[in-house]
Amino acid sequence: MDVIETTGQLQKFCDEMARHSFVTVDLEFLREHTYYAKLCLIQVGSKSRCVIIDPLAEGIDLTPFFDLMTNPEVIKVFHSGRQDIEIIYNMSHRIPAPLFDTQIAGMVTGFGESISYENLVAHILHLKLDKSNRLSDWSKRPLNPSQLEYALADVTHLVPVYEHLKNKLDSLGRTDWIKEEIDALSSPETYETNPQEAWQRIRHRSHNARFLTVLRELAAWREARSQRKNTPRQSFIKDEALLAICAMCPQTKEELMQIRNLRRDIAQGRLGDEIVEVLSHIKDIPEKDYVRPPKLRELQEKNHSLYELLKLLLKIVSQNQGIVSRLLASDEDIKEFSNFNDKNCAVLKGWRYDVFGRQALELRSGRLAIRFDPQTRGIVFENAGAQPL
Repeated sequence: MDVIETTGQLQKFCDEMARHSFVTVDLEFLREHTYYAKLCLIQVGSKSRCVIIDPLAEGIDLTPFFDLMTNPEVIKVFHSGRQDIEIIYNMSHRIPAPLFDTQIAGMVTGFGESISYENLVAHILHLKLDKSNRLSDWSKRPLNPSQLEYALADVTHLVPVYEHLKNKLDSLGRTDWIKEEIDALSSPETYETNPQEAWQRIRHRSHNARFLTVLRELAAWREARSQRKNTPRQSFIKDEALLAICAMCPQTKEELMQIRNLRRDIAQGRLGDEIVEVLSHIKDIPEKDYVRPPKLRELQEKNHSLYELLKLLLKIVSQNQGIVSRLLASDEDIKEFSNFNDKNCAVLKGWRYDVFGRQALELRSGRLAIRFDPQTRGIVFENAGAQPL
């Protein structure tokens, strides 16, 4: 088993991989006790060789690996690669390109929304992976052979999985269907966390502008502090406590101590002072700068029946095509289409129009009917008063 521990070995290996049309990539990392993930292992594979790179080896420089990740002649293959790509971006300020994600490819080749690597290998290669080392502490050294074998399997089997999915995409003519998802993975905005936008990840039910403004300011403070101290954002104040503070908006540490979900040591200590300071500044924010609750796209009452029929059509088409329905149309897309708001409608453009949009227009215009055939036990699309489509 190849384990690379020096910069010289890494450079030689990356030069070799640069001659391949694609490489498979996976990372092992820890982030339970930090804001930013701690990279512990790098696995890279090709049709001829798969190795493990030890980023914790003394004196190793990962620049050759980062250079390989941005080599335009080599496709970088990940499975559910968002977190891996985020780590590479945070360490190098570079995003691997060109990219291919086998989980995304599975969404348009009949494997559903978020198929795991284990299940993809089982379906395509008919192999059962040993996941007993899944919860290993990858930062500890030395790693035993069983751990290294587990880690290497994440790129070894990814080679034939990629080739299978790539061939299937090409044969079905669906390579462009995953472009938007891949483009999102390739965008720096996907991995850059603006503290002022952190509040949008917190689940709440309020549409009150002042409440949301308080939430924005407190979430931004927590996010910035977590980044600065490299600590998990919920390690000192959980979302529930943050929302409770927003509801009560305490002005003193004594009032802050009344928050039921907030740890007493937090309220009494320096963090309590910081929270009160953040809240004290909110009164200086003019109302014009408050968070404005997003306007919900209301479905007109008269269009509810059409909306339900379009959802049924979307489900049928998605199942027939073996594609995750949200790639064809979101619920908001269906609502807008049901309200006859066709401007910039995604389902009326490109491949989505060919697969779903054309039939959606036929249904909305009354020229398409959906019925159940009791003989075939299947769904039939028909032109009104004409032969089945």
